[in-house]
Amino acid sequence: MKEVTKIKIFENKNIRTAWNEDEEEWYFSVVDICWILADSPDFKTARKYWNKLKQRLSDEGSELVTFCHQLKMPAAAVVMEVKP
Repeated sequence: MKEVTKIKIFENKNIRTAWNEDEEEWYFSVVDICWILADSPDFKTARKYWNKLKQRLSDEGSELVTFCHQLKMPAAAVVMEVKP
């Protein structure tokens, strides 16, 4: 499986992504998406938001979380906010 990581920009904020050539699919960092959609002040808060959301989904019996696999991506500190 060959993976290529890229940075996508949404509302002047970076989202870490990985391309899986075998499956021909992009994977996006859920923490980065939470950071943007929840308008979190920083990456730590977004990470806590995602952890709490995973816990709530699990408590509700959702199996979504069991199918999530962590991908290696660039460190968040490197990709946080784009300066115009």
